[in-house]
Amino acid sequence: MHSLNRRAFLGTTAGLSAALLAGCGAGPATGTATGTAATGRPRRGGRLRVAFAGGGAQETLDPHLSNLFVEASRSKALFDKLADYGPDLSVQPRLAERWESDAALTTWRVTLRQAAFHDGRPVRAADVLYSYARIGDPARAFRARTTLAVIDLARSRAVDDRTVEFALRQPFAEFPNVLAAFGVFIVPEGAEDFTRPVGSGPFVFGSFEPGRSLLLRRNADYWEGAPHVDELQYLIANEEPARVNALLGGQVDYAHDITATTARTYRGNDRLAVTRLTNSGMQAFAMKLDRPPFDDRDLREAMFLLADREQLVDTVLGGAGQTGNDLFGKGYQYYAEEIPQRARDLDRAEWLVRKAGAKGLRIRLDTSAAAGGFVESASVFADQMRQAGLDVRVAVGDKDTYWKDVLDRGSLCCFRSGAMPIESHFSQRLLSTSTTNITKWKRPEFDALYTRAVSLADEKARREVYAEMQSMQHAEGGYLVWGFADWLVATAPGVGGVVDAPANTLDWARFDKVWLA
Repeated sequence: MHSLNRRAFLGTTAGLSAALLAGCGAGPATGTATGTAATGRPRRGGRLRVAFAGGGAQETLDPHLSNLFVEASRSKALFDKLADYGPDLSVQPRLAERWESDAALTTWRVTLRQAAFHDGRPVRAADVLYSYARIGDPARAFRARTTLAVIDLARSRAVDDRTVEFALRQPFAEFPNVLAAFGVFIVPEGAEDFTRPVGSGPFVFGSFEPGRSLLLRRNADYWEGAPHVDELQYLIANEEPARVNALLGGQVDYAHDITATTARTYRGNDRLAVTRLTNSGMQAFAMKLDRPPFDDRDLREAMFLLADREQLVDTVLGGAGQTGNDLFGKGYQYYAEEIPQRARDLDRAEWLVRKAGAKGLRIRLDTSAAAGGFVESASVFADQMRQAGLDVRVAVGDKDTYWKDVLDRGSLCCFRSGAMPIESHFSQRLLSTSTTNITKWKRPEFDALYTRAVSLADEKARREVYAEMQSMQHAEGGYLVWGFADWLVATAPGVGGVVDAPANTLDWARFDKVWLA
C-alpha cells in the first residue's frame, strides 16, 4: 500500500465526529492508555505505517528544508545530526562522539563517531563542513542558516576525516546547541539531488510519492543498531479525524497529533493507546512593552494576576497540559524552578488596573486560527480580563499572515512556541537585536547578562546568570505564559517503544526504536 485509501477512512468521519462530541464531557487524557501498548522485549520485523499531516505535492526530502512535523520525522529517519536534544533539552551526542572547546570558547573541536552513509561511504569531517556551508549559504533560505551564523566557516577546517575544528565569531559556551539545532542534518559532500536521498540514518530510501507516501527500509548497518521494523511507511492524512479513523480501521499503526477530545473519548479503550508528549508547546499571550498600554508595568502585573491559568489549561487544552509561570521552558535545562508560581489574585489585579488608570480601557486582543486553540484561548482570557475592569475586543485575523502581522503590530496577541533550549529562546526572542522579539523587550542589562552567560565555561555559573535573566522576565516581561501543552499521539494495539518526549527532540517520532508485537 503506497497511500491511504482516503475514501475508506473518510467515509466514517461523520460517525467518528459523533463519538468525539459524545465524549466531550469526559475527564482529561492521562498519559498512555492502559492495556493497549505493547510491552516487554522488542521484536523484529514488519512494516510500521505512520500517519502525519503533510505538505502536498511540493514536499521534498531535502533535510535542510524540513519545516513540518512530517518532514522533520522523515529527515531523522534518513539522516543524522551531530547532536540532538534530550527530554529536558540538554544536548545529547549523535554523529559527534564528543566535543571540546579551547579556554576562550572560540574554537570547538568535534570528534565524529565511526558511521557510514547508506552507500557505504564513511561520514567524514568534509561532509560536516559541506553540510554546514550549504545551510549557511546566504543565497539560500534554509531555516537553520541564522543558527549557524556564530560559526566562521572560512576559518573552520577538517583536522582529519573524523575531526572538525569550528572557529567561532565570538565566545559561545552553548555551541552544542548549534550542533543539535532543528534542521542541521549532515549530508554527503556535494549532495544536491534529494529525489533518492542518501543519508546516515536508521532507514534507507525506498520510494516516494510527494503528498502521499514515503517507504523506507531498515538500515542493517546503522551505527546505533538496526531498527526493529523491516520497513517504515509515512502516509499523509491532513485531517485529525482521518488519521484516527485510519488507525481504528487498521490502515496505519501510528497517528501523529491527535486532539485532547479524541484522547478523552478513547481513554481506557483497547482499540488504541494515547501517549502524551509532555511540555511540547508553550502557550502564552504576548504584550508589547514599547507602546501603550503595556509599557505600564503595573498593568502588566495586573495581567499576570488576573489570568486564571487552570481554567485556560482545562478549557483550551482539555487538561492535556500543565499551568505556566510566565516563563518559557518548564522542565527544560536551566528552567528557574525556584521562582514561585503565580496564583490568580483578582482583587490585586483590579487595584493595579485602577492604579494604572486603565479601568474601562479598550484593549484589542489579536488572535487567529493560525494555531489550534488560539481563538478559544483568546475568548476565555478576554472574559478573565473583563472581570478586572478592562474592555477587551477579540480580533480574529488572517491565519495565513498572522505571525507576520502580530510581530510588529498591535499590543496584545496569542503566542505559542515549540521546544527549544532556553538559551535559544533568549537569543531569538528577547535580545535587543532579536529578529522575532514580539514583546519588544529591550533591556541593555539583559543583553549584557546573555553575553556574560554564553561566555562562561562553568555550567553552574551559567545557570545562575540564566536564573537572574528569568527573574527579570518574570517580574517585568511581556510573555504571559499560561500553560504548556502536551502533544498527543495514538498507536494501535501491539505497537511498542513510543515514549514521552517533547516534539522535535531526539526521542520524538523515533521510529527506529518502535516495534510491532
